[in-house]
Amino acid sequence: MRVLLLSGYDAASHKRWRQALAEYLPECEFTQLALAPRFFSWRIRGSSLTFASLKTAALEAEYDLLICTSMVDLSSLRGMVPKLAKLPTILYCHENQFDYPTNHQQHSSIEPQIVTLYSSICADRVVFNSEFNRQGFLAGAHKLLKKLPDGVDLTLVESVRAKSQVLPVPLENNLFNQCVKSKKTALSMPAKIVWNHRWEYDKNPELLYRALQHLLSDDNPHPAFQLHLIGQQFRQKPAVFDKIKSLLESYHCLGELGYIESHKQYMNILQQSDIVLSTADHDFQGLSVLEAVALGCSPLLPRHQVYPEILGEDFCYPVTGNLERDSQTLADQLRARLNEYVSGRLADAPDLSHLSWGYLAQGYRQLLTGTIEQFYT
Repeated sequence: MRVLLLSGYDAASHKRWRQALAEYLPECEFTQLALAPRFFSWRIRGSSLTFASLKTAALEAEYDLLICTSMVDLSSLRGMVPKLAKLPTILYCHENQFDYPTNHQQHSSIEPQIVTLYSSICADRVVFNSEFNRQGFLAGAHKLLKKLPDGVDLTLVESVRAKSQVLPVPLENNLFNQCVKSKKTALSMPAKIVWNHRWEYDKNPELLYRALQHLLSDDNPHPAFQLHLIGQQFRQKPAVFDKIKSLLESYHCLGELGYIESHKQYMNILQQSDIVLSTADHDFQGLSVLEAVALGCSPLLPRHQVYPEILGEDFCYPVTGNLERDSQTLADQLRARLNEYVSGRLADAPDLSHLSWGYLAQGYRQLLTGTIEQFYT
């Protein structure tokens, strides 16, 4: 099977996913073209023009299947490169543009939503990494179509639903081959917490800061802990990260800080941590959190995101949108988890082996072959 895979905004998780496809499906011959993860607004609107302008031999070769990430303007691409319009096509949605926080200029335009909607209509199969992502996309698309002035068929959303499915981004098999210590029998003090996200506004660092203020500054005693504040950074980052750093330093609670370039060192930090914490305002699958859980971290995660779907309610805390109330709730939850750690009662990390490549590779095989068979039936 000859597969052309186009990644329109090749962020780290997208890159790992496409490279792993080639590794775990060796019977397929993948040709992969990717655009650097910068200039978001231009990428989502102009990716088709960029790919079409490449005019490389790779783009013009013979293929059995086309796979695009949802950051590719698929409908325009198939018009600019008619040869691709004759291929069965899968659109893989790592995220959707309807559920991003609306208070940021990068996502204030309706155009990203329109582009991904057109692409989903154009594709033969639409695949989401979670049911949370799928339902958010379909609900958002329906809401958008109802706002448009005329000439819109609302059943388009149902046609996308009918050809959609959920197939998560798998976790690497080697995460499950490492020796993970039992948190209940191998306590080390202080407890180690890891917050491992991109340093951007949508990961809600303000909630983290406010919760830490409550935890460290109120009259209630708290067990000792160390917090690793790690993740990818960009030229501009929310100023609150400097406040978090200063606060943790003042209470001697700061662990590792910033982007960890060595993958081995990053994995070691996760494996040696006890609790993984998220404050994200959107996580469509939460791979960085799931990696930490696979390596033995007990999770504490926002309930209004994907996590109840994957891990259940017990590991989640409520978020109402009221920052003061939510930060106090999170501080209370953190204190409770730290007390559980000290007493040896911290819940073990749940088993995520069903999200491994070893478990999910067959599902991807069936997706690829099934899409081709259906196209020619």
